[in-house]
Amino acid sequence: MKKEIIDYIQTVGPVSMDQLADHFQAASAKEFIQLVKQVSNMEGRRQVCFDDQGRIALPEKKKSNRVTLIGTFRANKNGFGFVTVDEAEDDLFIGRNDVNYAIEGDRVEVAIKKVADSFKGTVAEAEVIGILEHNLKTAVGQVIFDEEKKEYAGYIRSKNQKISQPIYLKKSALVLDGTEIVKVQIEHYPNKKRDYFVATIQEIIGHQDDAGIDVLEVLESMDIHSEFPDEVIAEAEQIPDQLSEKDYEGRLDLRQEIVFTIDGADAKDLDDAVHIKQLKNGNLELGVHIADVSYYVREGSALDQEALTRGTSVYVTDRVVPMLPERLSNGICSLNPNVDRLTQSAIMEIDRKGRVVKYWIGQTVIKTTYRMTYADVNRMIAGDKKKLEEFSTIVPSVEKMVLLHETLETMRLKRGALHFDTHEAKIIVNKTGLPVDIQLRQRGIAERMIESFMLVANETVAEHFSKLDLPFIYRIHEEPKADKLQKFIDYASSFGLGIAGTASAIKSEALQDLMARVANEPYADVLNMMLLRSMQQARYSEHNHGHYGLGADYYTHFTSPIRRYPDLLVHRLVREYASFTPEVVAHFEVAIPGIAKQTSSLERRAIDAEREVETMKKAEYMQEFVGQEFDGVVSSIVKFGLFVELPNTVEGLIHIQQLPEFYQYNERTLTLKGEKSGRVFRVGQSIRIKLMRADKLTGEIDFAHVPSAVDILEAPLKATRKSKSHANRDRSDRTGRGKGKGRKQGETDSRSSKKAKSKDKKKKPFYKEVAKTKRKKRR
Repeated sequence: MKKEIIDYIQTVGPVSMDQLADHFQAASAKEFIQLVKQVSNMEGRRQVCFDDQGRIALPEKKKSNRVTLIGTFRANKNGFGFVTVDEAEDDLFIGRNDVNYAIEGDRVEVAIKKVADSFKGTVAEAEVIGILEHNLKTAVGQVIFDEEKKEYAGYIRSKNQKISQPIYLKKSALVLDGTEIVKVQIEHYPNKKRDYFVATIQEIIGHQDDAGIDVLEVLESMDIHSEFPDEVIAEAEQIPDQLSEKDYEGRLDLRQEIVFTIDGADAKDLDDAVHIKQLKNGNLELGVHIADVSYYVREGSALDQEALTRGTSVYVTDRVVPMLPERLSNGICSLNPNVDRLTQSAIMEIDRKGRVVKYWIGQTVIKTTYRMTYADVNRMIAGDKKKLEEFSTIVPSVEKMVLLHETLETMRLKRGALHFDTHEAKIIVNKTGLPVDIQLRQRGIAERMIESFMLVANETVAEHFSKLDLPFIYRIHEEPKADKLQKFIDYASSFGLGIAGTASAIKSEALQDLMARVANEPYADVLNMMLLRSMQQARYSEHNHGHYGLGADYYTHFTSPIRRYPDLLVHRLVREYASFTPEVVAHFEVAIPGIAKQTSSLERRAIDAEREVETMKKAEYMQEFVGQEFDGVVSSIVKFGLFVELPNTVEGLIHIQQLPEFYQYNERTLTLKGEKSGRVFRVGQSIRIKLMRADKLTGEIDFAHVPSAVDILEAPLKATRKSKSHANRDRSDRTGRGKGKGRKQGETDSRSSKKAKSKDKKKKPFYKEVAKTKRKKRR
């Protein structure tokens, strides 16, 4: 309708509302009201305006010599923001006074105010001059009553802290008591006349005391839905539970091979299996077999469209929001033991140097012999006699797999793959959703071994289709941007370390060499974390740019079609390209770029949701420990304070205002140094803290520094003439709490938190430490 309205006004010029209604045949009151809403919406987006005579017109484009660009606005909760114009280019900074009512995720037009200066290290600045499309369509929150605006039923506050304006609710037949958590449809956006949203209630999703409502509120606020539409469920119900004779046609029969799955103990969707055997020439044959989801999820079907809308499964503290209905993921597409299952396989011959010398990719049928867990395989590798006897049939396979994993890992390191030592938290909740413990997820040889096999399969499939020069979707990780890498180089130099190459042309091998040199140094973890932060985000693309973090020339996602749409697409391409036509090639050439962009965006949404729930639950867990002291490690330093991470990965802020004197921030060395005491805070330093505040609503955790023997003291700075008021002004220049990290960088295809290790190996985990005050019992 928007395009039709614009086209009509372009043809006839400014029109009255009645003229517009006559043209579009909005005869009934309902149709007229809908048309008025549409025009109002377009006015808010500056797509139309009203002239001096009250007629609807198109905005006049002001003549200007300024460069204008179109991009996506990313808000900061402190009022400013950034606009992303191109994934490969630096973002544009939008000052607090130049946002002009743009909201997180809006498609905007901006005018450049100041160009970037690479010599000074400053980014380009711009002003939002038009909102082309609002991103926020719905919101979720608890109903709050407002006695001053009685024309509304109340308002809600968005869970997204980047959206500060209240969302007022139109009155309806619903009777509200203030405990409701509602989902609303946005109808009007903030503008010069009205600095708040107006919305209508779509549904009541729960009440404030419901178990798990806090997590559901986060998910729904990001349009991540647990329930599937009726037509999707109906389509899934039509898929048979058993294979028919027709299903076996055209498939390589591998049911005689010793094939087994290795997953977590609580996994239900077993979508990958492996086999291994030694060939006569001494090489090893590795088979990676993936559930053939694309056989059941046909392109354009209701299942396919819903999977693309979701993009990926979402894993939060107490639940999984699957990409596909459980009937598929836990049923016919789960590679359960001793039943025939349809798969797509990459069967690779790998030599002693870890090189794939021969391969075959195609459709297969398998029957797994065992459903193994990582714990059982790790115990077998460790020599557990009971497990070796219990799974004696696959002991030779496991032995070969360990050797192959070591070979592949060595090969990847030699070619420059970066290894990031990261830690992932596992939050334990009780039946009501209350967090009762935070543990570190353990990764043994079995976990890394399966990861190695998935990586080599992904690389082999990507290289195969790249050399065929057919339209394809790749998982790419581009080289770090020079400015971010320069900061890492500068930081490394503060430890007396040099790196071969320059920031604009540095090979991953040089970075890997640096990390190998400092592996046993006390600051190794700090450098690992800082290098991780300098990496770009991995994403999907129709163009192959290689994978910097893995040191791979070719990479894709082939191994998880149950939980990632790009993998499902790759399986579809394997099938379609087996005997393709020019029409098929042309179809995917058009379709893949949009899918790559959409799934990259949906992946970021999933990561944001997972991170927000984790942050919320960590803050909720820490509320019980307010007032207690703990040891931690400085994980980041910014001009408004320092972030400290505890051994259980919980992170909090010591604000610079909480420190007893003025501290000078050194951006190059990432340190804060006290003017009088000479006390220095630097990343990676052990530190004693006191927990002052934990806010579940915002996810914020505040610490206070407790001076102790582990503090670093250096010669005090020379006295300066800076006035006390000036010092206080500097100390209060807080630009935000978070550090603005993006997606996992340089990835190993596991959604892991980028956390630094605690240097004190002998200390008990935080959650088992005896605090100064007794811990309350949880029921």
